[in-house]
Amino acid sequence: MSLEQDIETSATVDTRAASRIGSEAITIAVIFGLTIVLVLGSRFISPAFGGWGQMETILFLSSFLVFCSFGQGLVILVRGLDLSIASMITLGGVLTTTWLAGSNEGLWYVVPAILVVSAVIGGISGFGVTVLRIPPFIMTLAMGIIIYSLCLGYTQGTPRGYPAPALSDLMRAHVLGVPAPVWLLLVFVVIAVVFQSWTVFGRWLYAVGNNPVAAHVSGLSTRWLTIGAYAISAMCAGFTGIALAAYANGATLRMGDDYLLPSIAAVVVGGSSILGGKGNFLGTVGGAILLTTLGTILAALGIEQGWKTIIEGAVILIALIILRESVYEAIRVWMGRSSAG
Repeated sequence: MSLEQDIETSATVDTRAASRIGSEAITIAVIFGLTIVLVLGSRFISPAFGGWGQMETILFLSSFLVFCSFGQGLVILVRGLDLSIASMITLGGVLTTTWLAGSNEGLWYVVPAILVVSAVIGGISGFGVTVLRIPPFIMTLAMGIIIYSLCLGYTQGTPRGYPAPALSDLMRAHVLGVPAPVWLLLVFVVIAVVFQSWTVFGRWLYAVGNNPVAAHVSGLSTRWLTIGAYAISAMCAGFTGIALAAYANGATLRMGDDYLLPSIAAVVVGGSSILGGKGNFLGTVGGAILLTTLGTILAALGIEQGWKTIIEGAVILIALIILRESVYEAIRVWMGRSSAG
């Protein structure tokens, strides 16, 4: 290849990278902008809305969705889908209440054990997808049914016990006047962003999602990377179950149902491609907060569940239309003309 071709190829790659970064920045800005508009607009519903108190509540409630959406986002990044999240959340909550049984004794090893169990189950899903060639939709759906059935048999239909008091106290504590779970959310987001966007493992996941064949040819173990993504997803779901059990001071067999579809919606609304290879966790965080804000406002309006679901679906569709790549390109062209003028 000639020097001129090398320079042209490098310039093309740099242009594509800059375009992708620009698209992600626009996505994040639009999502958080929509959230701010919803929060401020909620003042017309009630004078109590629109303040920092409501924002704290939204951040608190959205933290659970953010936790599980991170793992879902990694799976989608490698062209997969995790439909076992709801059952894994239930498993995390059930094991938290039954293994700890309302005692702080053994807390230091029980929580890691739950996360390890969750990761192993996720690894099994990844093994089925990569080695047995089972479609992700079928594999994770089957694992979800199996895990739910095991939880049903293990609890005999009624989960018993309570989480450790230390966990419950943590979910209700305030640090510097801010709920501790909000600080936990902040720490989690920072770690997750660094992990996905700045570590070698995260870059490898992007490579697998963009072109699995090229990633394999370049020497990456696409099979183990995909298994790792499913393991992390299950572990995040298990962690969500622990947090939910601590917040509710108990577990139920349906506690994860409200997070399966929203976890996918948050990732997609956040700018990730359902076809893999594209996504930014900050966008997913914005998507989770946007969906939580919308749900909070609709609940305050007393709208029936059927209409609430319809409105949420419509907002998701509108957000996806607004955040299309063609819209980004139009904005870039307009900005280029404005600067040239």
